[in-house]
Amino acid sequence: MDSEDLMYAGLATQARMIASGEISSHELTEAVLARITRLNPALNAFRTVLTDAALAEAKQCDDVPAAERGPLHGVPIAIKDEVDVAGEVTTFGGLANRTPAAADAEVVRRLRAAGAVIVGKTMMPEFGQWPFTESAAFGATRNPWDTTRTPGGSSGGSAVAVAAGMVAAALGGDGGGSIRIPAACCGLFGLKPQRGRVSTAPHSDLWLTLGTAGPLTRSVADSALFYDAIRGSTDADRWHAEEPSMSFAEAATTAPGRLRIGYSAKPAIRGLRPHPEHVDAVTRTATLLRELGHDVREVDPHYPDPTAVFTPQFYGGVRDEANLVERPELLERRTKQTLALARLMPERAIQWAIGNTERFAATANRVFGNIDLLLTPAIAHRPRRIGALDGANSITAQLRSLPMIAYTALWNVAGNPAAAVPAGVGGDGLPLSVQLVGRQHDEPTILQAAAQLETARPWTERRPS
Repeated sequence: MDSEDLMYAGLATQARMIASGEISSHELTEAVLARITRLNPALNAFRTVLTDAALAEAKQCDDVPAAERGPLHGVPIAIKDEVDVAGEVTTFGGLANRTPAAADAEVVRRLRAAGAVIVGKTMMPEFGQWPFTESAAFGATRNPWDTTRTPGGSSGGSAVAVAAGMVAAALGGDGGGSIRIPAACCGLFGLKPQRGRVSTAPHSDLWLTLGTAGPLTRSVADSALFYDAIRGSTDADRWHAEEPSMSFAEAATTAPGRLRIGYSAKPAIRGLRPHPEHVDAVTRTATLLRELGHDVREVDPHYPDPTAVFTPQFYGGVRDEANLVERPELLERRTKQTLALARLMPERAIQWAIGNTERFAATANRVFGNIDLLLTPAIAHRPRRIGALDGANSITAQLRSLPMIAYTALWNVAGNPAAAVPAGVGGDGLPLSVQLVGRQHDEPTILQAAAQLETARPWTERRPS
C-alpha cells in the first residue's frame, strides 16, 4: 500500500494494519504528521498539532502487549477544539482562553482507553455558532475539494482533516448540524447520535438539549467503530440515551431487512428553496433504496417550527460556553453581539424551551408513525465561497446560516439520530449528500441503511484532487 492509499485507508483498516504488525503506530503517526505538515498550511484544518506528544504516545502504543490493546489501538485521530485535551488550551475557536485543560474530557479519555493517539485539535468558528469554519483569531478553514469554498461547520476542521487524508477520523460536535453539515460539504459520513448517547463530561450538557459529540469519517464502518469506543453517558451527564438494539459495529455489517422509508425535500425552515441537485440526490437515493428492496414513498413530514425551542437554547448555549473563558474581552465582535442578544433573552424563555423539548420531539416524531427512516437533503444550498461571515454581524450571520441548517437543526431539538450520507458529486465538483433521520434512540437502523447504500453506491474511493 502506497503512502497516499495508507492515509485514505480508514480507521478500521489502519487499526487492523497495526494489529497485524504491517505497520507500527509510530510509523503511521509519523506519516500522519508529515501529511499534516504538508497540507495544513493551505487548508487550515488544525489549530494545533501535538507532534511530540503524539509520537511519544505512538511509541508507548507499540510497547503494549497485543492482549491489552483496544479497538483503536495506535491510530492517530484529531479532536475539535471545544473538547478538553489534557495539557492543551480549549479555545472554542477564539483567543479568550489561555489556561491548558487539567484533564481530558470523558470522550477523549475513552478514545485513549481504546488506544487512539491524539495528534491535534481542529478548527471551529467561535463557540461553534456558525455552519462556516471561519474565525477572526485563526482564519478560514478551506474545503479540500475546492479551496475557495467553505467546508461547512462548525466541525469544519475535523471534516477537512479527514477528507484530505490527514487523519482517518476526527471528533466533532453537533448542536444544529455541525457534524452533518461539514460531512455533506466534504463528502464524508457524519452521524449525529441520539441526545445523551455520548458523554459531554466534564460539562453536564452541550448547548442544553441541542448538542452532542461524534466522529466524522469516510465510511460507515469507521463511524460505528469510533462510536462503540465512546458511546455511553455518565452520572455527570444531563441526558441519557436508551441502550441500542445492537452494537454500532454489528449494525454496520447487518442487512437491515425491508425498511419503510419516507423521503421529502421540504425544508423545516419556511421560505427556503433547496438546490435542484440536492432534490435530485434525494430522489436518486430513494430510487436506489427502492431497488434494494425497501418500501420507499414520498411523505410530508409536517415539521413543527423549531424556532421557538431552538433559538433560546442557541443563545443559552453560547452564553454558557462564554462563561467558561478567562478573557471575555478578547471574544470576537460578532460573538459579543450574540452575547448581547443572549442577555436580552429572559432566562424563563430558555427554561421554557428546555421544558418544551419533549413536546416538540413528540410532534416531530409523528412522521415515524408509519416509516422507519426519513430521507431528506442534508443542506439546502451548495457550499458558499469562503468569506460567508465577512462583514456580518450576529443577526446577519444567523440569516446566512439558515440554508445550511434547514434540514438539520430540527433534529437537534428533537434529539433523534441523523446522518449525512454521501450521494455523488455535483456539477460544481463538490460532494452531494443526503440525510437519513432515524427514530429516537435508533442509530442502528441508520447505520444499516447507510452501509447498504455505501455498498451499492461506493463513495470511499473518491478523494479531493
